[in-house]
Amino acid sequence: MSATTARSARPGAAGAPGAADDADGPDASRIATASGLGVLATLRRGVQVSPEIVQGLWLTVLLAVLAAVGRVVVPIAVQQTIDTGVLAGGGPDVRRVVTLVVAAGFCLLAAGVCSAVVNIRLFRSTEAGLATLRVRAFRHVHDLSVLTQGTERRGSLVSRVTSDVDTISLFVQWGGIMLLVSVLQIAVATALMAVYSWQLTLLVWACFLPLMVVLRPAQRRVNQAYTVVRERMGAMLGAISEAVVGAETIRAYGVAARVQRRIDAAIRATRDAQVRAQKLVSVVFSSGVLVSNLVLSAVVVVGTLLGAAGDISVGRLLAFLFLVQLFTGPVQMATEILNELQNAVAGWRRVLAVLETHVEVADPGPDAVRSPRGPATVELRKVEFAYPDGPPVLRDVDLVLPAGRSVAVVGATGSGKTTMAKLLVRFMDPTRGQVLLDGVDLRRIATDDLRSRVVVVPQEGFLFDGTLLENIAYGLRGPDAQAAPDVVEARVQGAVDALGLTDWLAEVPFGLATDVGQRGESLSAGERQLVALARAYLAEADLLVLDEATSAVDPATEVRIARALDSLTAGRSTVTIAHRLSTAEAADLVVVVDAGRVVEVGPHTELVTAGGLYSAMHASWVSQTR
Repeated sequence: MSATTARSARPGAAGAPGAADDADGPDASRIATASGLGVLATLRRGVQVSPEIVQGLWLTVLLAVLAAVGRVVVPIAVQQTIDTGVLAGGGPDVRRVVTLVVAAGFCLLAAGVCSAVVNIRLFRSTEAGLATLRVRAFRHVHDLSVLTQGTERRGSLVSRVTSDVDTISLFVQWGGIMLLVSVLQIAVATALMAVYSWQLTLLVWACFLPLMVVLRPAQRRVNQAYTVVRERMGAMLGAISEAVVGAETIRAYGVAARVQRRIDAAIRATRDAQVRAQKLVSVVFSSGVLVSNLVLSAVVVVGTLLGAAGDISVGRLLAFLFLVQLFTGPVQMATEILNELQNAVAGWRRVLAVLETHVEVADPGPDAVRSPRGPATVELRKVEFAYPDGPPVLRDVDLVLPAGRSVAVVGATGSGKTTMAKLLVRFMDPTRGQVLLDGVDLRRIATDDLRSRVVVVPQEGFLFDGTLLENIAYGLRGPDAQAAPDVVEARVQGAVDALGLTDWLAEVPFGLATDVGQRGESLSAGERQLVALARAYLAEADLLVLDEATSAVDPATEVRIARALDSLTAGRSTVTIAHRLSTAEAADLVVVVDAGRVVEVGPHTELVTAGGLYSAMHASWVSQTR
């Protein structure tokens, strides 16, 4: 097996870890695993998405033709040197031999230069095209709704932007040019062989035609085998990623052995799939080697007989043997290149599948309505929502949340209050009905305007690997985000002071320069929430949607969070998903959700004496807190 074939056995070629969907199968994901396109259609669609790949292609092809033609200089030089130089009628012609050798050397040098330029041009255009593909895929992943993203393993989404594109790169930068040069080399070699001996040329093609006929169905089987490899790779990456992220939980519950068995099974499945795929590759490649050796042997035997009969000269026979090598080499290489092609097409299909996935929460584009800043009034009209293949979560919700008021949404777990919050910030769109901001359907408002006016503070604030300063500064919008570092730091410090968090910041080892660690693991849950509140303060939103998160923090941090919330929500429309009724007591308006319906709306003082669901919930809470 050649180095190229060995390379295709590695994960980077056959499918890098994570380059597949969940082990649960295609039904577990809302993103397609394949676009259903054929090979040529996939390549055409890929070029449409990344047009930079074919920029200047004709010049590259011309240079590749010159490089391919340069490879046949040696056989021609051998034939001319022997027949007209060494075996010349008047004896060896040294001058002609030297002239032919020098001319061949210059031709080979020119061919080498052409080949180098082809590679440079191909790498440059390929990297430009694949960079465009990565950017478009990454942007599209972010445009997908949280519902679509939530049904796909994060490792699989990342792999479509990284390892799947790397698979395409491997083929385009290596296999693509080799395939082009190989086809040209076969064509040129065939033409010269026909000039030297049409009989031997027919013999060569007669030996290779059966292989070419068998190659197409064989490649189909290789494609299927590598599709399985990529699926197994994705399952293995998912298992390993979850084990790494959930290491603390695994230790806490003592389930390391169980997790290890799962990972071992995924690794074994990947290994078995790789072995099956490589068996097919080996058979295809070995078939090419076997036929190539057969052709060479047949040419030697038949060529000798033709030479003995005076039908071919010694020089022509030797040149023909060189041409056979130039012919069989690309044929053998083609089997490997076609394997790489199958991998690249599989990767391209997966990336295209992401790009072709419908964006459910789309920007309205040029028809967008601008939403001016100011106090935000929110209204839900006949809103219904159901998750895919699930029962309705919200039913016939009619609700008006007045501007500048604090609203607490309460209800039992699974009642639909979190889903309502996601609709308010347009992480999802309702199945039926409308969510309006100042009388305008959220689906008609420009995304930039919506994100500047409405900000959500989740229960578990996500922090990026970096400093406190960098994480809080994510709340800055527009030109403010591009301000000078000292200006940004001053804005962040101002937010910390305004929220009454100066004393907390003084307790942090390095102040704003403190590294929060990956996902904020260097901070406590309460401290991460403080960072999220400071970030939201900088965003200066008109509507805040808060998921209350003070039940798992210490009393001192809870006081800080409460104080920061008072400063953050002052004068703003606020909707809080309340997990504790003390939050509802302090709100201007309480919304009670039960089984997907809004059953009560009003101030706490009215609802607590109304004898309804809220009154019962409050009485139960009071009895438990005494």
